[in-house]
Amino acid sequence: MGHQVIIFDFSVIRGLWETRVKKNKERQRKEKERLEKSALEKIKQEWTLILECRKKGIPQSKYLKNGFVDPSVKHPDTSVKNPELQKRHALSDEVNKERNKFIFQLSGEQWKELPDSLREQTYMKEWHVNNTLIQTIPAYIALFQDLRVLELSKNQISDLPVEIGCLRNLKVLNVSFNNLKSVPPELGDCENLEKLDLSGNMEITDLPFELSNLKQVTVVDVSANKFHSIPICVLRMSNLQWLDISSNNLKDLPEDIDRLDQLQTLLLQKNKLTYLPRALVNMPKLSLLVVSGDDLVEVPTAICESTTGLKFISLKNGPAETIVCEDTEEIIESEREREQVEKEFMKAYIEDLKERESTPSYTTKVLLSLQL
Repeated sequence: MGHQVIIFDFSVIRGLWETRVKKNKERQRKEKERLEKSALEKIKQEWTLILECRKKGIPQSKYLKNGFVDPSVKHPDTSVKNPELQKRHALSDEVNKERNKFIFQLSGEQWKELPDSLREQTYMKEWHVNNTLIQTIPAYIALFQDLRVLELSKNQISDLPVEIGCLRNLKVLNVSFNNLKSVPPELGDCENLEKLDLSGNMEITDLPFELSNLKQVTVVDVSANKFHSIPICVLRMSNLQWLDISSNNLKDLPEDIDRLDQLQTLLLQKNKLTYLPRALVNMPKLSLLVVSGDDLVEVPTAICESTTGLKFISLKNGPAETIVCEDTEEIIESEREREQVEKEFMKAYIEDLKERESTPSYTTKVLLSLQL
């Protein structure tokens, strides 16, 4: 009896395989479209874009309203063909020139102290001193009675003069990413202050009680310091709407935190919190609460199920990179740079959340791991 030979129809197998491949490609295409539409993918793309713009040195003036740049977009100058636009641009230029007369700007590591000529320009309304090696602010700042904005970020300032309390018209004070260890009580005399940014100094542990007098403040950023609790003076800032106290050493929140009844945004990520007080539920205007979920063992159910439109975000922090360095100053500088990058990422993340008006309250985890 002869052997039986089984003959396979390879055309059928090939047809089945091609069908499977086609279905798999279709699934991949749909997954790619889903990722492109998701918020996290959008943030990732925007973050990559802003880093690319930094490398290419694209100026701030080309930034879009959300803080990002699209270098591929070219804006044609239509003013040549439109006389009305020409007039508007000319008027705008005149206004800007007039405004710039009252703005003092200084940047660059070649500067170790403020120029002597500044002493005579007491009519200035804004100071923008960034990325210098300046360590002190002179006492003659008290003469600048019209000063509205004092922008002193990313310098080497170790102390603020007590004379800063003489700036009764000051609205914005930004001394972020310097070397401050404390703030003078006299700052509490700046009764018209609206924004206070002390982030990234790494060493501030408390704020003087006298800052309780700052009743007009709506934004306080004390992130990347060494606060063990929310300062009492902050709890008495009755108009406070934004509080960023992330990247500190908080172990708990005050039970009377709900006295901040105007607070809308509370950033608490990268602390040592193990629980959240139920008082947070009693804050009627709180719309965004960000924490780091790894250490939390107790979260009030009412926070996650809030019907007030509260967006509750629990971030999962990526493992910190080990920094091997003999010089303590270099370690602090590396931490400061990391905080700068993470703050920019969080800004992009929060801006995206704000645009999603229909998003219900929820809990989610996002890996926050950035390489410098």
